[in-house]
Order: sequence, then C-alpha cells, then structure tokens
Amino acid sequence: MIKDNKTLELTALYEISKILGSSLNLKTTLRGVMRVLSEYLDMRRGTVALRSDHEVSIVAAHGMSEDEIRRGRYRLGEGIIGRVAKLGSPIVIPNIGDEPLFLNKTGARQMIRKENIAFLCVPIKFKNDVLGVLSVDRLFVSRGISFEEDLRLLKIIASLIAQSVKLHQEVEREREAFQEEKELLTHQLKGRFRVENIIGQSDRMQEVFEAIHQVAPSKANVLLRGESGTGKELVSKAIHYMSPRAKQAFIKFNCASIPEGLLESELFGHEKGAFTGATAMRKGRFELAHTGTIFLDEIGDLPLTLQPKILRVLQEKEFERVGGERTLKVDVRLIAATSRDLEELVSSGRFREDLYYRLNVVPILLPALRERPEDIPLLAEHFLKKYNEENRKSVSISPEVLGLFMSYDWPGNVREIENTIERLVVMTPGRSITLSDVPLNIRDRSIRTRSQTPARDALPSTIADIEKANILDALNRTGWVQAKAARILGITARQIGYKMKRYGISGVK
Repeated sequence: MIKDNKTLELTALYEISKILGSSLNLKTTLRGVMRVLSEYLDMRRGTVALRSDHEVSIVAAHGMSEDEIRRGRYRLGEGIIGRVAKLGSPIVIPNIGDEPLFLNKTGARQMIRKENIAFLCVPIKFKNDVLGVLSVDRLFVSRGISFEEDLRLLKIIASLIAQSVKLHQEVEREREAFQEEKELLTHQLKGRFRVENIIGQSDRMQEVFEAIHQVAPSKANVLLRGESGTGKELVSKAIHYMSPRAKQAFIKFNCASIPEGLLESELFGHEKGAFTGATAMRKGRFELAHTGTIFLDEIGDLPLTLQPKILRVLQEKEFERVGGERTLKVDVRLIAATSRDLEELVSSGRFREDLYYRLNVVPILLPALRERPEDIPLLAEHFLKKYNEENRKSVSISPEVLGLFMSYDWPGNVREIENTIERLVVMTPGRSITLSDVPLNIRDRSIRTRSQTPARDALPSTIADIEKANILDALNRTGWVQAKAARILGITARQIGYKMKRYGISGVK
C-alpha cells in the first residue's frame, strides 16, 4: 500500500480505539467501528456477528437496514460466516457473484452481478475462544489482486473488538449476578418481615395482622400507633415487603433523632453551597425513597415549622432541596409511627390538624405487651432460641421464671423482653435460667404488680402446659385445620404436627 493508505489505516485504528473505549453499549460501539471501516477504508457493508452455542447472528452493521440485519443468522458451518465461526480461520471470497457458498441471507447485495465485490471474513477471537465474526465487502477493479494487507488490518481490528466483546460479557455477567443477588435479598427480606414472622397469637395481634394484610396492597398512608418497643418498625417493613413496592427502596428515618436545624436537609436534601459545610449536593430521604416507601418514626416530634413541607409532599408530591429552586417530583408511600398522643398535640397547636388527617388514613394500633400476656411464652421461646444460637448455648427458662415474666408488665414491651432474654442467655452460668438470674427490677416490679392487682386464674405451671393450651386454642379457632393453626401460632405445619404428637393432641376433633 502507498503512504496515504498507511495514514488512513492508522487514522482508522485510532478512531476505532476511541469508539470502543467510549461506551459499554456494545451495539452502539460496533456500529461506530463499521462506520469507520466504510468511511476511511472503503470497506462496505461491514458486519459483526456474535456466536452463541449453535449459531452466529449479526448484531451490528453499516450499510444494512434493520430487516437485513435481523435476517443475518447462520448455523455454525453454514455459509461463509458460519464456517469462519466454526473453524476460527479467515476466508476471502474474491468475487461473491461466483461463489456458491455465499448465501446472501440478509438480501443486502441484490446487485452482486453488476459489481465486482470481494468478501473478507475474519474470526473475532479472544485467546483461542471464537466470539464471533467480522466481515466486510471490498470493491475491486481487476482480478488477481491481493487482499493480504486488508486481512492483516481486519485481524487487528477483530482483536480490538474481541477485547471489547469480552469486557461487555463480563459486565453483563456481573450485572446479572448482582440482579440475582438483589432479587434473592428482596425475597429473603420479604420472608423476614412477612406477617407470619411477627410473633403473636393473641386476639389483639390477630387484628393487627388482618389490618396489615388489608392495607399492604394499597397506596394508602399508614399511621402506626403504640408505645415504644411494640414493633412499629417491624410492622412498617412487613407492610412494605407485602406491597407492590417491595422491590423498591425502604427508607426509614427517626424524626426525634436529628437536631431541628438539620431535619429539613435530611428529609429533602440540599444543594451545594446551601449552607456552611454543604460542599456537595445531597439527596434527602424522600428523594431516596422515590417509587418506594418512607417510614417516619416518632412523627409527633416533627417541628411545627417543617410540617407544611411534609404536607406538601403528601398532597402535591413535590418539594425543593434546601438552597434549591428546582421543584422535584416524588412518588412515595408514607408510613408514619408515633408513641405520642397526636390528638392532644393537635389540640395544643403543636401538630397541624391537616397533616394529622393526611397521616391518619389507615391507623393501626399496636398493643402493649401487658395487654397481650398470652404472647409472652411465644416471645420468650423465640428470643431464647435466637440468642442460644447466636451464643452457641442451650439455656432453658424455668417454669418459675416464665411465671414471673407473665406477671411482669414489661414497660419496654417487646424490645425489653428481647434485651432481657439476651442478657440472661449470655450471663446465666447454668443450663437453666432461674429466679436468681432475673434482674432485680423485674422481680421487684412483678411482685408489686401482683400485690396491687386482683388475683388472676392460676397460671399453667409449665411452659409445656402453656404451649399445649395455646395449640388447642388455635386448633379450636380454625376448626382443627393444622395449617391455619400453625399460621396463627407463627410456626410451620411440620412444627405444629410435631408438638401435637409431643403433647398427645389428636389430629381429629
């Protein structure tokens, strides 16, 4: 080749390198490579076909329509492209009009008898792995010319394409693995926070479960009410992961945990330079929760000055970042929670009445643990198993301790009983938790509670008696359908079958 052609080759290689490094969109970059071959080197109707298990298909081309590209599919060994993909060696057809192996499946060369067209086809190889085929048409004037220089150049370009294709495949594999992991985690979270995993078989908790099932599929705002430690965050997650938004973000935020001056920035974000220390733009919790769910805990502690902005988000679905002028649209479902008397706050002017009604679309009241003492044995067994496994121990609870737990009012609710059992599992020296192991505050308060309240019916003397009574109650309520009774008890059908056999409960009423 003459010097001008060498210059064009180098320029073409430079342009191709830039294109292949400019994007991870494989089809876009390959189309760019084919365009360079046509514009700089007069190689027309260039195609890149990639190989799968049993065929090779054109994925990018220059000088062909989309219909022609779609028709470019070859079995391994079929036609010139299929043969190069199978054998991994280049093939040159000096005149495609005289070659019976040239199939013209794309229909892009209807005038081949009126043109002198050579067809050059080289494998796209990464090490010894054939990833696909690069092919071009080459016009010529006289017979007997050599295509060695063209083949050399096409092999270099095919090598560059191979590296780009391999990188794309690795990125796709990682993306698919990430997506699979994301879906697995979402599935695990759904299982972890489904209603069946919230411990409770009392009538009060059954009402909560029913409300969760009814509200979860809707778009309605939910207000969770109850004392601290009753499980409001757990219920909010159950609602989210049972809703159509389950695959989207769940963002939680405690309105009482951040100083008032930082609340607006935390919730709505800020622009760079909005205030001292705002060195970069930052998204707020509402923006992060877009298309998902935001859980605002202790909503009763929200400052009065910030309440109109929350109301605007709920009504208009829009807000501005701190220091910003651009209005942002957002689609979120709000679940709020409070342990405070919102009605009293409204009456005293410390909480906006219009915001209260916006939040209180579906109120769910979570009962205090003292209001559902029949759930205490289930909770105790659940946390005992959890912390035994975590600490590799096999500590049990004596009947006397369980009776003490049943008479204690648990002002810290579920959170307190969980912390108590964790401490007892860790600190108990023996294999059974006895009265002497229980913290003094629980023993003293339990004694005072018993002395100040009328005597109850005698409590079952053992955990087994309590568990058997609970199983019988659940079976009676469900017409002795074991699967339904198991769901009420928060255990599996296999577990209830085992326990019925253990306690001599017949499977027939």
